[in-house]
Amino acid sequence: MKRVDIMKRAGRNLRQAKGRTILTSLAIAVGAFTLTMALAAGQGTRNYADNLLKNNIDPQAMFVVKDKSLFGEGGTVGLREYDPDIGMSSGRPGATLKQMNDQDVAYLKSRSDLEQIVPIYTLSPKWIGFEGKDKKYIGAIDYYDATILSDTKAGSLPALGQQIADNEIVVPQKYAETLGIDSEKLLGKQVVVTFAQQAVNVSEAQIQAAFAQGGTDAVQRLVKPKEVDFTYTVRAVTKTSTMSLGATPKLFVSANSAKQINDFQTEGTSGAGKYMGVSMLVKKGSNPEVIKAELEKKQYYSQTAKDAQGLLFTIVNTLQGIVTGFGLLALFASVFGIINTQYISVLERTSQIGLMKALGMPRRAIAKLFRYEAAWIGFLGGALGALVAYSVGTLANPAISKWLDIGDNRILEFVWWQILLLMLALILIAVVAGWFPARKAARLDPIEALRTE
Repeated sequence: MKRVDIMKRAGRNLRQAKGRTILTSLAIAVGAFTLTMALAAGQGTRNYADNLLKNNIDPQAMFVVKDKSLFGEGGTVGLREYDPDIGMSSGRPGATLKQMNDQDVAYLKSRSDLEQIVPIYTLSPKWIGFEGKDKKYIGAIDYYDATILSDTKAGSLPALGQQIADNEIVVPQKYAETLGIDSEKLLGKQVVVTFAQQAVNVSEAQIQAAFAQGGTDAVQRLVKPKEVDFTYTVRAVTKTSTMSLGATPKLFVSANSAKQINDFQTEGTSGAGKYMGVSMLVKKGSNPEVIKAELEKKQYYSQTAKDAQGLLFTIVNTLQGIVTGFGLLALFASVFGIINTQYISVLERTSQIGLMKALGMPRRAIAKLFRYEAAWIGFLGGALGALVAYSVGTLANPAISKWLDIGDNRILEFVWWQILLLMLALILIAVVAGWFPARKAARLDPIEALRTE
């Protein structure tokens, strides 16, 4: 009996038991649907992340530190040998990090293959005032990183690689919403940020003189940290995306302004001239990976734009793996459904199998018949699950993109060869699941089978 004839016969047998075939195929379709959606979500997210990094982050950008634990598990906790460049980590109590200093910055600036070298300043505003609002607010502030271009809700940002002016400030959309001011109306308004020095250097003689002149009030005025107001004009309001993974919204000022604030706040403290790290650009024509290797030999550890892409892809792959795991669990359960369906089919068609054997049909052909029936079930379930996933994903893509605020990007990308490979895998799984029932059918004794009613 030819292979094509066996396949046709298997299809007819399944049509005779439509209800059972449909239910078993639906069990496989659930797993196929989950796996198809997982593949599409992973592919779409990777494409989006790749486009985002290519269009919004300078590929020559690098972030350099002296403590490689910043790229691992965090700073060292506990007792550690004293080093003037080691400071306490603000993000983890008890953690210490080796910081960079002005000499490190000077070395990086001396290299001919690096440019736009900016230390990572730690800015701690006392409060923030917005034009038109009587209240004072507390918020985060950082320097504007010219190597990253953010999407704007209102206003505009300079081209990638260019800084904002020293009197300009960029406000996140979250702050505009908190203020209750429309993003467009916030443009051009004044923002006053008050900073206080972290320490005051006052001698004992100065304290005694102040006390003699004005008592305790004079002493308190003397030791009170100096405060300075910095006034900026709102240039742009950055858009908030649900893909930001909970990143803290911040105000952004120019790198020059950030340096001025940092120098004022750390004057006279152990933190003066110390930085967690440095951001910079590798000049065109130089390979960031080569520079990274050279810096590591001098005990500088860096992360490139490519490293950031790899980290993001690792997160995406992990999430995709979790969803895929649920799909595989559904397929694992459906395997038992195929085995059960085929065993019932063998029992119901025992006399028919005996007749086929009596007419000269070999064992191998009978085994193939039941394996092809299982393959048909796998194909139908896989095709149904993939079709439903593609239809749902195509219809849902615009809504998902709008909800995630990612523009015209699609978060679900269906790749035909991935779906094809998935269906082939499902057919193979179904054939394997149907192997035991097929073996039982092939080994039936024809005389005993013909006696079965």
